[in-house]
Amino acid sequence: MATDPTTLTRLEELLALIRGFDDPRRAASEWKQVYRLLAKTELPAAQVTGVVGMRAVPGLAELIEQLRAPSAAPPPAEGPSAATCKRAMRAFRKRLAFHRLDDESRFSSHDPLSKGADSRVSAAITPPSEWPDSVWQELVRQGKLCYIGQGLYELPEQ
Repeated sequence: MATDPTTLTRLEELLALIRGFDDPRRAASEWKQVYRLLAKTELPAAQVTGVVGMRAVPGLAELIEQLRAPSAAPPPAEGPSAATCKRAMRAFRKRLAFHRLDDESRFSSHDPLSKGADSRVSAAITPPSEWPDSVWQELVRQGKLCYIGQGLYELPEQ
């Protein structure tokens, strides 16, 4: 299945616009348009979601090259990179800390002067959606997270 030349042209225009930003991650509307265009292509959804979710400009350029010359496309990578896993793990810990803090800051229903209580949030949370499931599965494989079911992950017992 060949990619429409107008789609390629529009993706290249959007890439140029994104590169024009001081911080490419701030080009929210351009990234949304990129995602919509890439979702209509034959590229794997996980790869598209990973590049757009991370707002990786080099990854976007690589995807455009794959669309331009599909026979020259490199084979899919074994798994997420170590840097991606590290950033995802950091985001997981931040989200877990946020959930615990949010739970601890709630007031008791009977005492308006309560200072809060220890968190009742277990260590299991839904991971940030910015990263595809393959990243979380890789972190489980590495032993950095434990999957407990229904989309919930927790830190392993230390």
